[in-house]
Amino acid sequence: MKDVTFGQYYPTNSVIHRLDPRAKLIFALVYMITIFFVASYCGYALVALFLVAVTLIAKVPLKTLLRSVKAILVIMIFTAIINIFFYHDGRVLVDWGVIQITLGGIDFAIKMALRISLLVMGTSLLSFTTTPVELTDALESLLKPLSYIKVPVHDIALIMSIALRFIPGLMEETDKIMMAQKARGAEIDTGGLIKKVKAMLPVLIPLFVSAIRRADELADALDARCYNATKHRTKMKLLKFTFKDAVAAFAVAAFVTLILLDKYLLGGLDSYIVAFFGGLAA
Repeated sequence: MKDVTFGQYYPTNSVIHRLDPRAKLIFALVYMITIFFVASYCGYALVALFLVAVTLIAKVPLKTLLRSVKAILVIMIFTAIINIFFYHDGRVLVDWGVIQITLGGIDFAIKMALRISLLVMGTSLLSFTTTPVELTDALESLLKPLSYIKVPVHDIALIMSIALRFIPGLMEETDKIMMAQKARGAEIDTGGLIKKVKAMLPVLIPLFVSAIRRADELADALDARCYNATKHRTKMKLLKFTFKDAVAAFAVAAFVTLILLDKYLLGGLDSYIVAFFGGLAA
């Protein structure tokens, strides 16, 4: 549970942390869309270099960022296996009747794993450099035009903020419950998969009870403070775009341009890489 990094904030006084949260949300969205345009290993290398550079500028340890991938390692392996066995393209490497493994399937599985890991690390970096309050204000500001068609923008932003704040608390509560169950003799980490799933039931039930109790206490606290989502609520910190945001936008635009150039002009490099690994397999 400690490997779940989404929703956690890593406080450093870096340039990335001081950027406008609205700009960071837009940059993160552009980053996620751009990854789906990557067509070669060179493109994935460019994305990885860009992500590492931003991480170093943000003064976030690379080990902490890589830990976010560990939480979805099982999903990545499962996705890769599915793609290897069900995606058939290129030269056949293994043919066991129904089971067929092709060179294109392995290539597609590797790219899919890289895409998932880079997506997770990018979104984790956003939460590392932006507090839940800043994310809430940014989301509310970006969705403000929807308020003219009676969409409850402030309520949506508040729900997001509460959800982000609940993630670290629920992780800590889960850890406490698991240690308490182990102290009572529960075998959570031993046995096969089915036994581990059954052993998690005594953990999930008190976790849901705790989550509902926390939500009820939060609702009472908001009600006791007469909190309501009025239209004219003021903010202590006003969001403003600055020169740093313009420089960051230029850097993101350059990154997107490189990815598009790689897709439409240098995509043929992949064929040489696949042919090289095919020769090694032969």
